[in-house]
Amino acid sequence: MLFHTTLKSPIGLLKIVNSEIGVRRIILPSESDDLFIADLKMIEDTCLLRPVCDELTAYFHGTLKKFTVPIDLQTTQFRKLALNEVNCIKYGKTASYKEIAERIGNPKAVRAVGGANAHNPIPIIIPCHRVVAHDGTLGGYGGGLEMKKYLLRLEGSLFD
Repeated sequence: MLFHTTLKSPIGLLKIVNSEIGVRRIILPSESDDLFIADLKMIEDTCLLRPVCDELTAYFHGTLKKFTVPIDLQTTQFRKLALNEVNCIKYGKTASYKEIAERIGNPKAVRAVGGANAHNPIPIIIPCHRVVAHDGTLGGYGGGLEMKKYLLRLEGSLFD
């Protein structure tokens, strides 16, 4: 069974989907939820999702540095490995796609790490916005570069 709610945030309306295990999906304002939502029967449940909403709200207020809500990461083994490493990047820090590939023991998998980030089903909580290109440029972001800049500025790791 899946449960959902929405959260107004400084970056727009977030759609949050939870399983009985934990957060399964955060749909950013710029992402289409048509394919995801259409195939699923979900129940709206603001009570069950209150902890994740509270943590996201605290994050956007700058008072939460590390998420503690359980997640239910549903993806391929490689993407799971890469995203688990991305999840280790501390608040206010960044790492390159190359560094992530090296940390997971596959230094030639830089593009695959980029692909894992591009398909991150739980953005913000799994902080793929903290992954940048090796030359220090931002790289891409599913929510768009302005959103990535906003999140990095919020954490104090982007000064321009």
